[in-house]
Amino acid sequence: MFEIFILSIVQGLTEFLPISSSSHLILISEFLFKSDSNLMIDISLHVGSLFAIIIFFSKKILNFFSDKSFLVFIIIASLPTLIIGFILGLTGIIEYLREPIIIGIVTIIFGLLLFISDKNNQSKNLQDCLNLKSALIVGFFQCISLIPGVSRSGITITAARFLGISRKDSLTISFLLSIPILIAIGFFNFFEVIKLNSFEITITNIVGIVLSFIFSYLTIKYFFKFVEKFNFNIFVIYRIILGLVIITLYF
Repeated sequence: MFEIFILSIVQGLTEFLPISSSSHLILISEFLFKSDSNLMIDISLHVGSLFAIIIFFSKKILNFFSDKSFLVFIIIASLPTLIIGFILGLTGIIEYLREPIIIGIVTIIFGLLLFISDKNNQSKNLQDCLNLKSALIVGFFQCISLIPGVSRSGITITAARFLGISRKDSLTISFLLSIPILIAIGFFNFFEVIKLNSFEITITNIVGIVLSFIFSYLTIKYFFKFVEKFNFNIFVIYRIILGLVIITLYF
């Protein structure tokens, strides 16, 4: 139960902060608990985060029916990652990207890229950016997040900031883009569980969903408050330190 508590905190915090949830979950499982992550636990954690984002943005999601430009933007921006992720998952190539040395290097590189993008002082109207070009740019940036350590939220925020979108609106885009990705991860892991004939819902899974939901919701809420006053430098510094620690541990 201690492990699920720690993993829920990590999932809730890192799924939406620009520091990579997958890298933290992989590293904690390997270095702290010395075990491979359990697929049912992984599903539970992602389901909790999914519920949090849907509830937090419930009004905006309902408005998709009247603001179709945002809905189309989310769909187009999600497709490249969903397609490439499906291919990498089927071929097993994605497993080769989970090496700690790779995680450490990309953690630093894409932290620095976030720093560069955040220097963009433009603040374009979000509605003007909801076009095919912007959707494809954000979408292809998001594909890079399939490499553990890149951070899906981090790379989508980076892309949005390069486009001149404000920090707050960059967060909105990044968070809403997490919905189709979290759903896809959940389905992929669910089918893997079915193939392994290991589907079993336990109290641990339920606790994982609840805790992940709580920590995810709080992270989303207070991250918005954070960007109203501060830039992303603290996350850049954290990523550099984390990357160096991972590389040091690897060697």
